[in-house]
Amino acid sequence: MSEYAIDVQNVSKIYKLYDRSRDRLAEALHLTKKKLSKDHYALDQISFQVKKGETVGIIGTNGSGKSTILKIITGVLNPTGGKVDIDGRISALLELGAGFNMEYTGIENVYLNGTMIGFSEEEIKAKLDSILEFADIGDFVYQPVKTYSSGMFVRLAFAVAINIDPEILIVDEALSVGDVFFQAKCYHKFEEFKKEGKTIVIVSHDLSSISKYCDRVILLNKGHKLAEGEPKKIVDLYKKLLVNQLTDDDLEDYNNGQGEDDQEKKKQENPSEEKKEQKQINIQAMTPELAEKKGKLWKEFINENPQTIDYGTREVEIIDYCIIDENGYISDNIEKGAEYTVKFKVHFNETVNEPILAFTIKDIKGTEVTGTNTMYEKIDFESEKGQTCVVSFKQKMNLTKGDYLISFGCTGFRDGNFTVYHRKYDVMNLLVIADKENVGFFDMFSEVTVD
Repeated sequence: MSEYAIDVQNVSKIYKLYDRSRDRLAEALHLTKKKLSKDHYALDQISFQVKKGETVGIIGTNGSGKSTILKIITGVLNPTGGKVDIDGRISALLELGAGFNMEYTGIENVYLNGTMIGFSEEEIKAKLDSILEFADIGDFVYQPVKTYSSGMFVRLAFAVAINIDPEILIVDEALSVGDVFFQAKCYHKFEEFKKEGKTIVIVSHDLSSISKYCDRVILLNKGHKLAEGEPKKIVDLYKKLLVNQLTDDDLEDYNNGQGEDDQEKKKQENPSEEKKEQKQINIQAMTPELAEKKGKLWKEFINENPQTIDYGTREVEIIDYCIIDENGYISDNIEKGAEYTVKFKVHFNETVNEPILAFTIKDIKGTEVTGTNTMYEKIDFESEKGQTCVVSFKQKMNLTKGDYLISFGCTGFRDGNFTVYHRKYDVMNLLVIADKENVGFFDMFSEVTVD
């Protein structure tokens, strides 16, 4: 028995494009020896494997081939070349409700979809109560689905697909349907699938969900596979791609680094307690003002990441940064509940209209936890070429204890187009210190009484 639930081997999907509709007919009837079509590669020699029990994300810009590869995996489309081997029963959340007959009632569509997946009528009947309870649309299940609101329609479609109990679940942008309470139910069910060891392939533009749920991520662009690996690193490559800053050197550097020892990478992302303590000793009495007086940069006194992701047009450059604790000292260790300041310095190599300065906090898996910027905070300012300025974000530490990563950015709109002047992702470590446990990322500082 194979260890892989999905094995995609050199899959290509080619569509023929015609300048005129009549050319399609002429070529089909062989009325001309001249080729009248152009080949468009929706997918070009794509290969990857998904192990049983693994959750794999597929990300990429619009038109990269994400939905096409899912449709080939599920058998909706046939590949032009290559092959896909599947070991397990698939349920797909592609275009929700795509298999529904609008004239049938909700109940009839449940049986229709279950039969299409491969279940017998008895098996569907055994699951019917759980499907209807999950959808929670009441007596509307006995009405034709053409009478449903869009919310009821997607609730039923999602309930059918996710309660069929597949061995392999394929999800295409379908986790955030319905109201907030139904979304919470969807995510809970999704987490249940992971705990049960189901194989999951998910396509989403929600990078937080990709980082949180996936064991591995595949990056596609214009039908080609660019990279594959750890979610956090692939998401960072994708963010570069979104702003046209991803280069061949970036991909080469990433692919060359795939052989690094996992333990060494873990050390680089999560410095040992011994190193943190030593670093804290070095910076215990250093303020930004004193650092400048000594001719030092602030970042010389922080726990800086040697693998910072750095890109942008460089019309503006982020040249220094630090975190300041409630006593005014540079420190990457902050007590929960204390005030702290994230500070960074930028130099304008060119005059930039209405620049946006930002910082973001991620957890070590790459999930963006919180952050803000000068635009959100309604801080407007102008810059001039040669100017250097400092932005400070002061707030109270409400994060739960643990390690986090800080990122900085300077962006804006040039000629109406969003432009990344400079971004530095995962620049430095932030350790939140506390003697209290919490659920999730934030402490609500609840006052609890029991009478």
